Amino acid sequence: MKKYIVELIGTFFLVFTVGCTVVGSGTALAPLAIGAALMVMVFAGGHISGGHYNPAVTIGVWMRGRCDTADVGPYIISQVLGATLAAIAVRYLKSGASVSAMNLDLGPALVAEFLFTFALVFVVLNTATAKGTSGNSFYGLAIGMTVMTGAFAVGNISGGVFNPAVAVGISIMGLSSWVNIWLYFVAEFAAATETTTARSRTSVSPRACGAGPTRSRRSSSSPRAPTSPIRRASPPRSRRCG
Repeated sequence: MKKYIVELIGTFFLVFTVGCTVVGSGTALAPLAIGAALMVMVFAGGHISGGHYNPAVTIGVWMRGRCDTADVGPYIISQVLGATLAAIAVRYLKSGASVSAMNLDLGPALVAEFLFTFALVFVVLNTATAKGTSGNSFYGLAIGMTVMTGAFAVGNISGGVFNPAVAVGISIMGLSSWVNIWLYFVAEFAAATETTTARSRTSVSPRACGAGPTRSRRSSSSPRAPTSPIRRASPPRSRRCG
């Protein structure tokens, strides 16, 4: 239950930041605030739930084999609930602000959402679930910066959502029409699926070129160095789902 609550809280503050920085007059630095909010929430909850805060990320991590099937449904429900509560809070706090839904060109918006959701899930899988980067301390920054970059790059094309839970939140706030929510769902879940496939094709094996130095073979006549009785402890694996 703890990890589901963390997913709700993290998604709440992500969507809350989106609403507070966009509804009304808005700010040109909204993508920076949104990326920073995601980053700190990932660092805050990553060790408990994995810090997904995004149904597309949950699907990608599940397909990667780093999230139990039993957790997928509760994670997505928690994320959507957090987004819904955040949207209600924004509507209350900014009840006097004028809100108009984005006018989307469906083709470019679909492609933009697919590409940067792909980038986001790809970064998550390679910084938070890969053996080569296990135990790192930068995964939260990498994930937040990916969202920030995408929002700056294609925010004026698709809204820079990259997250089905955020899509629900901005629809409740009136920033996006409910008629367009299928676009976000299709693009983002498709991107999560394709990212998992792409990552499996680009993952580096321990003996691959560029994967680190290889051990030189000793000749049978060469004496072996004495083995140290002290074994080096392996760093703990980074887990993204609980």
